[in-house]
Amino acid sequence: SAVALLILAAALASGLALALLPRAPVNHLCTAPNNKTGFLCDDRVTCVPASWVCDRVSNCRNGEDEQEQLCGDLPHSLPGYLVFYCSNPSSWVYADQRCNGMNDCGDCSDETGSLAACPPCGQEWWSCSPVHYEFCSCIPRRLCRDGIQHCLGWSDEFLC
Repeated sequence: SAVALLILAAALASGLALALLPRAPVNHLCTAPNNKTGFLCDDRVTCVPASWVCDRVSNCRNGEDEQEQLCGDLPHSLPGYLVFYCSNPSSWVYADQRCNGMNDCGDCSDETGSLAACPPCGQEWWSCSPVHYEFCSCIPRRLCRDGIQHCLGWSDEFLC
């Protein structure tokens, strides 16, 4: 019985030692719908769009997308892959808002220029100089020929 106690004590000691070893941080980067940056939930299946993280709505089964350590000091507490910093150093947007066609930064730095590195307008968009603040270098094609000027040269009404 003394041998059994020694074996049990050794097993407990090794189990405790393994539990105390530092664990490698879990990578939560994933690709959400529309090939946008996402946050991988602990179930390793659910991929939440970046802009759904820290939105006060739990999208992961265990709520890890809303945990204090992740959301406590936005944007500094977020992993870098979830954040895009605008040209104004005090402004940021979620990474999935970069290159989405909308002026999320307020100065179009999330849609134009070398920081954003966005591809040209896609098939669902018309390239022009928009007159409305919400767009930067493209407008949605659904706005073409709707009788309202969305591009400086009226190309959305005559060419689009």
